[in-house]
Amino acid sequence: PTMNPTLAPPEPRRGRGRLQLLLIIAVVLGPMLLASAMYRFDFWVPESRSYDGALIANGQGRDAIGVTATGKPHWELLVTAPQGCTEECRQLVYLARQINIGLAREAGRAGHALATSQALEPDYAQRLEREYPQLARYPLDTAAYSANPEAPAGPQLWIVDPHGNLVLRYDAKADGKAILDDLKYLLKISQIG
Repeated sequence: PTMNPTLAPPEPRRGRGRLQLLLIIAVVLGPMLLASAMYRFDFWVPESRSYDGALIANGQGRDAIGVTATGKPHWELLVTAPQGCTEECRQLVYLARQINIGLAREAGRAGHALATSQALEPDYAQRLEREYPQLARYPLDTAAYSANPEAPAGPQLWIVDPHGNLVLRYDAKADGKAILDDLKYLLKISQIG
């Protein structure tokens, strides 16, 4: 009877190990490089969005639109009125308060404010004191406001984060439900304020 000679195990191929290492590196670094390139060169960026207002994504604070605010940091619905508080401004002030009330148990995390460049009419100022006791009032520097391209003429409603950064802007024709939904979403994902 003949015996079968034992065969030596095949030598491992070095090329296969290198290929595996390159694949692991590609899987880890590939998505990061692709995301960086998409951001840098603005391609394959989705056109859909989950917010209704105009996004202010350049890190501007309240001071960029001429508003100097003091007080405890919290989310804020800020109404700006560069030409005085007209009827549209008054509607936005009312809307800001209603949105704040609509936050229900989260209402303590947000406030509402009015920034005007001119003194309010005496009867409207008294009405605000009486009916809007939690409304913060700030002066508005019209030179800084008009120099900012993000700040169009006419009354605007801004969502401001607790650090004082402008987040979203709405004009006088904005839908209150959409603003409330945007603010609720921001409060839900926010780790601040």
